[in-house]
Amino acid sequence: MITTVVFDLDDTLYDEIEYCKSGFAVVAEFLANLPESRLRGTAFQAVNTGRMPVPLEAPPAETRRIFTALWEQFTAGNRTKTFNAALEKLSMRYDDELISELIELYRNHKPKITLPQDSRDVLCELSTKYTLALLTDGFLPAQQLKVRALGIEEYFKCIVYTEQLGRDYWKPSPAGFEKIMQTLKIKPENMAYIADNAKKDFIAPNKLGFSTIQLNRPARIHTDSSVEPDAAAQHIIRQISQLSGLLETL
Repeated sequence: MITTVVFDLDDTLYDEIEYCKSGFAVVAEFLANLPESRLRGTAFQAVNTGRMPVPLEAPPAETRRIFTALWEQFTAGNRTKTFNAALEKLSMRYDDELISELIELYRNHKPKITLPQDSRDVLCELSTKYTLALLTDGFLPAQQLKVRALGIEEYFKCIVYTEQLGRDYWKPSPAGFEKIMQTLKIKPENMAYIADNAKKDFIAPNKLGFSTIQLNRPARIHTDSSVEPDAAAQHIIRQISQLSGLLETL
């Protein structure tokens, strides 16, 4: 009998692509407003007083132009050198320091994301029947800011950010799942895990004895599968609204 449901975050409770858009929008605005002393092609005001040029707010068209370049790289599959490639496409100067600054800005921005109504409905319903937990990989500030922006903390008795355990304990490590089991004092046979990424999400919970459910949201980012033993989820749904009915059968 299932008593505890553990949720993944990105592309499970909301569309992660919306977070990516939010982050790139912040980066695009930042780049559009950099002074020319750091980045060619940015609007600035020359001051004849011996002081440094004062940056002006860039026109919206410039921000949109930079965002489009970033988005084109990302949607083309460039997920590791997005900023480098976009800046080269835009003929903008950059160095390692600027790239690091953009990465930190992206990871630490306050995301403009909202929880879909069907996800909120499911969380409200399930929280009256099951103990709910959240397990999420990713860089700590970013994941915490996502949770706050979505307004979902109240639904979970336990939230595990695997980054707090150490980078080596991101999925497919079992450490996060074991942490939830220890915290809630629940046996794995009484737990279900719902996530999206067939390449890494289900290996550990399958081995531990969880029931595993893959949610295939239409806009999900990660669509690759894995040949790793135990990588496939035991059940697949295509809408989060199907979750409650499935749990009743497990």
